[in-house]
Amino acid sequence: MTAPSIPELDQFVAFLAKERNDSPHTVTAYARDVADFAAFRDAFYGGPWTWAGVDRLAIRGYLGALEQRRLARKSIARALSALRTFYRFLNLTQGIEANPARAARTPKLERKLPTLLDRAETKLVFAEAERRAQAGGFREARDLAMLELFYATGIRVSELAGLNDGDLDLVSDQVKVRGKGKKERLVPLGRHATKALRQYFRERDSLLARQGGGDRRAVFLNQKARRLTVRGVQLAVKGLLAGLPGGRGRELHVHSLRHSFASHLLDAGSDLRAVQELLGHASLSTTQVYTHTSVARLKQVYQQAHPRA
Repeated sequence: MTAPSIPELDQFVAFLAKERNDSPHTVTAYARDVADFAAFRDAFYGGPWTWAGVDRLAIRGYLGALEQRRLARKSIARALSALRTFYRFLNLTQGIEANPARAARTPKLERKLPTLLDRAETKLVFAEAERRAQAGGFREARDLAMLELFYATGIRVSELAGLNDGDLDLVSDQVKVRGKGKKERLVPLGRHATKALRQYFRERDSLLARQGGGDRRAVFLNQKARRLTVRGVQLAVKGLLAGLPGGRGRELHVHSLRHSFASHLLDAGSDLRAVQELLGHASLSTTQVYTHTSVARLKQVYQQAHPRA
């Protein structure tokens, strides 16, 4: 057999999407990584080869080629993960026992602490968003509702953009979130978020009436009454963060609100596993980065306040 056949990749994509319920982003990235490896093998062998015949040296050569292309360590680690997953798939479907990617060492990733707002900055951002919303207008009411929802739930930007009316229960103050891998979770809403959403819905209903149509399923709309895109959400929130003093808004982004949500809960004594459930993290280790953030803040306070620090 020569280079991998298209059916193998098609079957792998279907396996990721339907059997593992991976996110579309993961499915696309893994398929691209496997195809990239196949192209590398074509050039390396210069002739016929089989998946079963690939050895550890081939995997190492590919990882070295990725380093020479100056790919980020995170991208190289993802490519290795894609190959490991692909070989597990080949084991299930074709009985190939060897997994040459298993022995390869995963690049050590630099763990950066997430950027987040401190409590004073949070108050400033909300005060400005509330001031704009009180002045009236569809966009201002919408942006405040999105800000409140982000901070109240720790929701991802893609999750917020994909919300439908049926996902919100403003009587029970909770929202159904569809996360990565199509997994659903119920997250409570705070009273401030519920109030802002009710105010926004009044503006949204007026917009839909004026337009004489539009997307009536989507929670968040643009001014043409169509579902607001992820990019639209990002720009709206970036506009709210831009008002922070000292140019801090340039360092922050939509995901900073998710980081702030998690970190502020842990600072207040919340259980780590509870925060994991709220965020929709599959692994507790992913959530633990926020404990490092909390400890870093405590150390900073200690150094500034303790007389013999």
